[in-house]
Amino acid sequence: MTVSYTTETAIQTRFSGLVTARRESALGFDMPGRIAEIGVDVGDRVAPGDILARLDTRALEANLAAARADARAARASADLAQTTYQRQQTLVDQGHVSRQRLDEAQSSAQAARAQADAADAAAEVLEVQIDLARLDAPYAGVITSRAFDEGAVAPAGQPVLTLVEEEGRELRIGLPAGEAARLETGTLYPVLADGTQYQARVIAVTGIIDRQSRSVTAVLRFEEGAPASGAVARLVLETGLDERGFWAPVTALAEGRRGLWSVYVLSGDGPYTLEPRPVEILHTEEDRVYLRGAVEEGALVLSAGLQRVTPGQGVVPAGQGT
Repeated sequence: MTVSYTTETAIQTRFSGLVTARRESALGFDMPGRIAEIGVDVGDRVAPGDILARLDTRALEANLAAARADARAARASADLAQTTYQRQQTLVDQGHVSRQRLDEAQSSAQAARAQADAADAAAEVLEVQIDLARLDAPYAGVITSRAFDEGAVAPAGQPVLTLVEEEGRELRIGLPAGEAARLETGTLYPVLADGTQYQARVIAVTGIIDRQSRSVTAVLRFEEGAPASGAVARLVLETGLDERGFWAPVTALAEGRRGLWSVYVLSGDGPYTLEPRPVEILHTEEDRVYLRGAVEEGALVLSAGLQRVTPGQGVVPAGQGT
């Protein structure tokens, strides 16, 4: 490679984070029961309100029928007690019965109404329990796990299915405080995952430094297309570096004594010999480094294969050999 200096350059810094679903729910029943039906399996996509699973509700439905019958009987008794009270009130007005009889009739009517209300409430409780014996999808997503099959007894609160939202995947990433401060909410940034570049918009920066990681959490939401949930992705931040230097591939670096670095310069007018020159690394990226050191503008530098050569060895640039 030929050395070409610049007084400033754009550098990229990459920070890794985990791609997560915006929402993920472990779905279970609020009460224990035997599973009568599971209508989905792992990988199935569901829409909001889709019925995913049901418990056996035959006993509850029988109890509900009995409770409704009790409620009807209690309501009939309450109606009769109210009619009796009204008749007693008429008789009191006419002076045929005592005030005591009227008070007793009123008390009986109130008690009958209370019993009827209690019977209605008991029926409503059973209706709610039957509703709770059904799992509905709270939002659109994909089923990622299934813990039970039909016929199994599911404990209350035990996850039966896991639902992961497909839309709105997010990248949660820890950044140094200085880098986090540069992020602008609502701005799109490039994100790399599995060799593909995506665009993600900053939706939140906590601004709080975690005590353990000493980083600030930022949340970005992917726009069109997104890596799979659970994938590792890298946020790419670009800044300017006002330092004179030159770019070289990482493979051009040779590690010297005491941790110093050097590159092999092709010295002479031809034939060339390899001469190590010390350099300082100003910035490192995945496959290239930004350097400065005792290397002249336009110098030829060995870009790869350093493990096969030694200082002072004669070389011929590719394409110039015989």
